[in-house]
Amino acid sequence: MSLDEGDVLDGIGNIIFQEPSDYYPPPKPATFESKTLQTGEVLQLRLVGHDPLWGHHLWNGAQVVTDYLYDHVANLVHGRTVLELGAGAGLPSIAAAIWGAKQVVVTDYPDVDLVQNMQMNIEAAKDVLAKSANIVAKGYVWGASTDPLLSSLSPGYCGFDTLILADLLFNHSQHAALLSTIQSTLVHLPHARALVFFTPYTPWKFDKDMAFFDLARKGGFRVEKVVEKVMDKLMFKDDRGDEQLRRTVFGYELSYENSDFD
Repeated sequence: MSLDEGDVLDGIGNIIFQEPSDYYPPPKPATFESKTLQTGEVLQLRLVGHDPLWGHHLWNGAQVVTDYLYDHVANLVHGRTVLELGAGAGLPSIAAAIWGAKQVVVTDYPDVDLVQNMQMNIEAAKDVLAKSANIVAKGYVWGASTDPLLSSLSPGYCGFDTLILADLLFNHSQHAALLSTIQSTLVHLPHARALVFFTPYTPWKFDKDMAFFDLARKGGFRVEKVVEKVMDKLMFKDDRGDEQLRRTVFGYELSYENSDFD
């Protein structure tokens, strides 16, 4: 006997009420978005059909941080180790692997569909990835032990050179967990950078988004604003709030204070 969502059992395990097989709507199918990189490669990115963690969107922050990686490829990508948190489709990570990163670990919440989707996008990009490309997809909960992430690095490496966090700051309750993960994974060297890019999709909570950077400063990081880009279109046109803010991607770099290396 197999049980489905909605089945009701009596005290000895017999089904006394069973929902019809077509009672619940079928899951939404996956969708695809095409992204052409500055170097000409065309990526067909698969997005999960629907996800409560919002993995079914190709977020503006991911697109803009990808552009930023290209503009600073020598310092942020070439020969660097890269970690992405809350990656969704994994666009910035796949681009970094194409552009010569030494190792890339792309992560999202350890939901089977999310992790498999990231892996599918990696596989779909194999024709444009260099044979030497080293990119893996993993499930990870922010704030948890980072040992499984660090274990992906080659021997002798104790952290990642570049971290990518794109459109994650709306999770206000998770700011401390995000910062903890950054502190545990960003290699303690002057060139290391955590890229935090976001759009205030709920403008009335903009101050709560920005509170993450106050927390980062208290945690020992230097915070520098590096990007402010107004997108052509709104992602969620029916939402309320200041349209200019909802179209704007803000980008910040987190790095260690110079005094840490004196």
